[in-house]
Amino acid sequence: MPNATFMPKTDTGKVELLEHVASTLPKYQSIFQISNEDMETVKSDAVNLRHAHTSHHQVQNYAHHWTAYKNQLLDGGGGDVSWPVAPVIDPHISPTVTPGVIARLSSLVARIKAHKNYTTAIGQDLHIIGAEIVLDTASWKPALSVKYIAGHPVIVWSKGKAGAIEIWADRSDGNGFSFFTINTEPDTSDNTPLPATGTGINWKYKAIYRLHDEQVGQWSDVLSILAGG
Repeated sequence: MPNATFMPKTDTGKVELLEHVASTLPKYQSIFQISNEDMETVKSDAVNLRHAHTSHHQVQNYAHHWTAYKNQLLDGGGGDVSWPVAPVIDPHISPTVTPGVIARLSSLVARIKAHKNYTTAIGQDLHIIGAEIVLDTASWKPALSVKYIAGHPVIVWSKGKAGAIEIWADRSDGNGFSFFTINTEPDTSDNTPLPATGTGINWKYKAIYRLHDEQVGQWSDVLSILAGG
């Protein structure tokens, strides 16, 4: 199964990951030949990012309190009418670091994973392996619609996380549904010769997604069109 990226999507998650790497990496410093300077950089980045993250939340909360106070002055109501108290923010976090904390972390992780001594167990210990992606293919069901180009139907569908789509067609010739095509990219043109103009024959399509060269999920609802007009 594939894995998601190790990098969290939220700022809080990134702060926590950087702190974890900074506290856990020292025991692997020698086997990955990580310099003392790089170790200090990771630690400083973690301290500064935590400080910036915490201060940001404190200032946001302060702003929210002022908004509530302002609204109370405007509209009335009960509650505390004293001015909000400003947060106390320590301006002396040292040493100051240059921008690009997450870029530096990503670069360091890439170096570690490329090292000959890297193992999956170490990656898990450092929290630099993303969670395994589990796809719920049983619920996948294509939704088909149609458009026309030069009179020929084009089966419209979306790919999602599937590898391809398998389409079957019924030409109202008494043979029922038979295999039509497999496409890896939307949409699917049907260039089968059209019935003579004015004869108007009903064509039907159904489809199922494919992943790793196997059918997955559920068959689509049947799409019925009038071919030939």
